[in-house]
Amino acid sequence: MKKSICTMMAAVMAAGMLAGCGSKPAQTAAPTTAAATTAAETTAAETEAAETESEQGEASGESVEILVAAAASLKNAYEDELIPMFQKQYPNVTVKGTYDSSGKLQTQIEEGLEADVFMSAATKQMKALDEEGMIASDTITDLLENKIVLIVPAGSEAGLEKFEDIEKAESIALGDPASVPAGQYAQEALTSLGIWDSIQEKVSFGTNVTEVLNQVAAASADAGIVYATDAASMADQVTVVAEAPEGSLSAKVIYPVAVVKNTAHEKEANDFVEFLKTEEAMAVFEAYGFSAGN
Repeated sequence: MKKSICTMMAAVMAAGMLAGCGSKPAQTAAPTTAAATTAAETTAAETEAAETESEQGEASGESVEILVAAAASLKNAYEDELIPMFQKQYPNVTVKGTYDSSGKLQTQIEEGLEADVFMSAATKQMKALDEEGMIASDTITDLLENKIVLIVPAGSEAGLEKFEDIEKAESIALGDPASVPAGQYAQEALTSLGIWDSIQEKVSFGTNVTEVLNQVAAASADAGIVYATDAASMADQVTVVAEAPEGSLSAKVIYPVAVVKNTAHEKEANDFVEFLKTEEAMAVFEAYGFSAGN
């Protein structure tokens, strides 16, 4: 009898141990599942919070900087008047300008300059970039017109009275036709007048129109050809002799502006281009000697 009781007790204890062992996985699995659920919920909450924060940042008008690549002859109007006016209307946008010959700026954009807006002093450079798929075509606007003029240093006694008289100058400053639109216009006008070849030994070529203007203003050149707006900016240092004669240029001197296609700030770039078309902005351009292009 004692042996039977002992055997029975041993069986009960063994069964209890087996039951205990069998229950352990269930107890372990529950906390693991709960932890995974909690982690997933936390990740989802963090993602939602980040998205909300991003949306709020956009809505609050975070600071954005855009780069405008513009012809050198636009620098004064842009820096002194237009950019400050635009930034006052759009306080969350900072506008930076880079100014040079339109040909150089075209090359820089082709080579990766991250410009948001391009404004050239001729249609040639804009057309080239557009054909290469680098300009938002529907934003191109022929905004301004300029004039090509012959200038001499203030007080000059060289006796130049008309455009063709550039032949009389001992030294001449012109923009390089290879990249400077003002130089291209000068070459076209002087070629049509039949005097381009005869002046070549007297010419020094500048890399942009501002260099040409400065050479004449400093009297290091007896004459030069620049835009009327450039001459107006240094009216106390240079004298305008004459405009390019009627018919010496095949087309008007037009300044187109457009948004660069791959801009990272499309809205702000478009806002700037649209601003330039306003009556307020055009009044500034006219004060600097430009006229409406269309």
